[in-house]
Amino acid sequence: MEIANRRVATVHFTLTGEDGSRITSTRGHDPLVYMHGTGTVVAGLEEALEGRAPGDVFEVTVPPENGFGPRHPELVQTHPVSIIRDGAAPQVGARLEAQTARGPMEVVVTAVEGDMVTVDGNHPLAGRTFKAEVEVLDVRVATPDEIQFGLR
Repeated sequence: MEIANRRVATVHFTLTGEDGSRITSTRGHDPLVYMHGTGTVVAGLEEALEGRAPGDVFEVTVPPENGFGPRHPELVQTHPVSIIRDGAAPQVGARLEAQTARGPMEVVVTAVEGDMVTVDGNHPLAGRTFKAEVEVLDVRVATPDEIQFGLR
């Protein structure tokens, strides 16, 4: 059976940057199980998975426009540390939830200088081209409940 819309695919993948550095991998962990055609994975990877079958192993290079999009400089902001409501001292790399006009947004602390904190609301892979090494493990028809309610 091939990967197509509303089919559930199970895959292992490893993402690497343009310089060959490893970004993340499912190897050594549970594989990714997703419903194809629902926007669960980035467009460039989903397009490359279309029509693949169990046993297929391949590589695809995904540019930002088909991956995690461009970086948005306006999502990098510096604020007084006092905006952190729980009063905790911010640490570089910490993930915080910021309240925006469009609702909550996850941001990452990128710098702390004195009483100022810089946060970045961009996805860590925004603006980056990456390579995905993928192995398709399984493909099956989604159940009616999965189609209606999503995977659980």
